[in-house]
Amino acid sequence: MAVGARSGHGEPEKRPGRTDEALGQSSGESAGVAPEEARSQATDGPAAEPGAATVTPEAGAGGAGGSEPRTREPKKQRSFWKELPILVGIALLLALIIKTFLVQAFSIPSESMQNTLQRGDRVLVDKLTPWFGSKPERGEVVVFHDPGGWLGETATADNGPVAGAVQKVLSFIGLMPSAEEKDLIKRVIAVGGDTVECKGNNEPVTVNGKALNEPYIFPGNTPCGDKPFGPIKVPDGRIWVMGDHRQDSLDSRYHQDLDKFQGTVSEDEVVGRAIVVAWPVNRWSTLPVPSTFDQPGLSAAAAVAPPALGLAGAVPLVLWRRSRSRRALEEQAATKAATRG
Repeated sequence: MAVGARSGHGEPEKRPGRTDEALGQSSGESAGVAPEEARSQATDGPAAEPGAATVTPEAGAGGAGGSEPRTREPKKQRSFWKELPILVGIALLLALIIKTFLVQAFSIPSESMQNTLQRGDRVLVDKLTPWFGSKPERGEVVVFHDPGGWLGETATADNGPVAGAVQKVLSFIGLMPSAEEKDLIKRVIAVGGDTVECKGNNEPVTVNGKALNEPYIFPGNTPCGDKPFGPIKVPDGRIWVMGDHRQDSLDSRYHQDLDKFQGTVSEDEVVGRAIVVAWPVNRWSTLPVPSTFDQPGLSAAAAVAPPALGLAGAVPLVLWRRSRSRRALEEQAATKAATRG
């Protein structure tokens, strides 16, 4: 063998600038192992011995072990035009609930409640408290359905198909009064159990014998000079109503002969109490109960209270006196029997 000859099984020569990986690859090639096979053994071969370091390819790293990262795309928001019908639907549903259970707007169609209310005013009517058993009270301004024959056959104004359709939609949700419903608005003067009367001329209206001081009556009107009535006993569950413009109001006075109830209105026909004038803005005001309806003795229940209380107090006293008299007679009889014995 020639001197200086290298054996094929010797260590590979390290050249300047050559890495160990390259040297290993060269060694593998020299050992007769294909590059692909060597890589497979490096990654898919037997488990490493304990203590041996393992390397996991990082996401996004290049090479055979790397993979592109999965980025989550941001949730795409609905466009405004797709959300608009949902918002409109929710608003309509809330308006319908408010109209049905809370408040409803009504328009004043005539001058029968002047000067408290003017034609064209919009009032808000409380529909919530009747659900909790609240009943109409004296002095309140209430809206009620036509009891039958009060309005007669009134012609409905034709506003055209478009305006009519808009009014139907708005009245359905309570933003406008209905053109088809026949409702009236008056002031409650007397309730069930009361006796109401007005003798005419300039005599005041009386409730259970108490005269009403009515500053809300239209200037120049008399309490009932054009239509005296009574005395009328208001049946239970009904009310006697009158307009504040007494000479321009077809109220309970003018319907006494309509049926057996003498012009009174059933509480079941009452929609609710008008609580505020909401429109126009310059006429905004509340509708409180006048102080004349708070005067002592006005209530029919209060009028019968003293006799009832007197009777309730007298009954125990009479029973006590009878019991005492009976015991005295028994004692006298016992004394006489003992004396004879």
